[in-house]
Amino acid sequence: MTSPHDGAPPAQHEALAAHVDAVGDDLCALVHDLHAHPETAYEEHHAAAAFADLLTRHGYAPQVDVHGLATAVRAEVASPGFDPDRHRTVAVLGEYDALPGIGHACGHNVIAATAVGAAVALRRLLGEDPDAFEGRVVVLGTPAEEGHTGKEHLARAGAFDGLDAAVMCHPYGADVADQVWLGRRVATATWTGLPAHASAQPFCGRNALDAASLAYQGIGLLRQQVPPVDRVHAVITEGGTRPSVIPATARMDLYVRSPHPETLVDLSRRVEDVLRGAALMAGVSLDLQWDEHPPSLPVRTNEALTARWALAQQRRGRAPYPAGVVSETLAASTDFGNVSYRLPGIHPLIKVAEPGTALHTPEFAAAAASPEAERAAVDGAYGLACAALDLLVDDDLAAAVRHEFEESGGAVDVARYFD
Repeated sequence: MTSPHDGAPPAQHEALAAHVDAVGDDLCALVHDLHAHPETAYEEHHAAAAFADLLTRHGYAPQVDVHGLATAVRAEVASPGFDPDRHRTVAVLGEYDALPGIGHACGHNVIAATAVGAAVALRRLLGEDPDAFEGRVVVLGTPAEEGHTGKEHLARAGAFDGLDAAVMCHPYGADVADQVWLGRRVATATWTGLPAHASAQPFCGRNALDAASLAYQGIGLLRQQVPPVDRVHAVITEGGTRPSVIPATARMDLYVRSPHPETLVDLSRRVEDVLRGAALMAGVSLDLQWDEHPPSLPVRTNEALTARWALAQQRRGRAPYPAGVVSETLAASTDFGNVSYRLPGIHPLIKVAEPGTALHTPEFAAAAASPEAERAAVDGAYGLACAALDLLVDDDLAAAVRHEFEESGGAVDVARYFD
C-alpha cells in the first residue's frame, strides 16, 4: 500500500522503532503473562493490573477502574502546552479478555502488548524531544470485548470524548491492512407452552421444543435468501428434561451479523419473524429479548490512516494485504466498530499463526503464545505508534482522515439504530 501523505519524518519513525525494540522483552513478557492467566469479560483483574504496571514502569501514571468499568485502564501523555482546541489526541486501544474454556484463543494478550508498546514508544519519543509532536496520546485498556461490547459501555461513559482517532490491531493468520468486520446483535428466545404426558395425553400439551425446532429450521431456510456475508447462528439451550413430558419451555440463544447497521436491523427483523412464526405454529408464547449486551457495529475503517499502518508494517518486513484480498465471508465481529462510528479508526490484522488458523480455536490459542506472537507484539506496537505519530504531526493527513470520516457518515448516535 502507498500513502499520498508524508507523515512523520523518517528519523522519528526510526526512533520509534528503536524505542519499541528496547522494550520488546517487556512486551513479550506481558504476552506470556496474560496468556498464562486468562480472564473472561469483566474479570480481567490480573490483566488490567499487569497492563497498568507495565505502563507505570515506563513513566505513565495509569488509572484503573475508570469510566465505570473496574477492569478498564487509562493513561495519557501530552506535549508541553497541549491545548485540546488546537492539538490532536490519538487513542491507542488494548484488549485483554479471554474466552471461556479456551483462554486467549483470540489473541487479546497480544493486543494488550501492542497498545502498551506503542504508548511507551511515543512517550519515550516525547521525552527525548519535547518538540517531537504537539498533541496527546491516550492509552486505553478496554475490557470485555468478547460478547459483552465493553467499548460501547466505555463510549457511553465518555471514554472517547475529545479524541481525534483511535488505533488498535488484532492477531490473525495473515497480515491484513483492511478487513470486513460484521455488526452483531444477540438475542434470547424463550417459548412457553403447556406440559403434558407425552404418551397418555400429548394432545393436552403445547410443545415449546417444537417451536424451537421450527425456528431452527426456519433460520436455516432463511439463509438461502440473505447475502452470503450475513450470518445467523443459534443454539438451543433448553428443550425439556424427560422424553415422557411435553416440554413446557424451550430456549434459544442467537447471534445475528451483517456488514452494515441498516442491513443488521433488517436481518434482525426477518429473524424475529421466523421466531414469532414458530411460536404461532406450535401454539405457544414467545418472549424475545434483544441486546442483553449492546450490539456491535461493523467496523468503519479509515483508509487514509490504514495506509500509514501498512507502510510502517512494510518497514518491519511485513506485507499487509489491502482490502478485498481476504474474503468478506471470513469476517467476524468486534466492539471496535462502535468506536469507528464515533471517530476515525483503524483495526488491521497482524499475523501470529499459519494461514487458515481460525480464531477461537485451540490452535489459535497456542499461536497467541508463540514466537510469532512475540514478533507481532513488537511489530504491532511499532505500527500503532507510527500511525498515531503520523496523525499528530501531519496536518494534511489529519485533514484527509477527517474528510474521509465525514464522507462516510461522520459521528452517529450508535444507539438509534436499535431503539
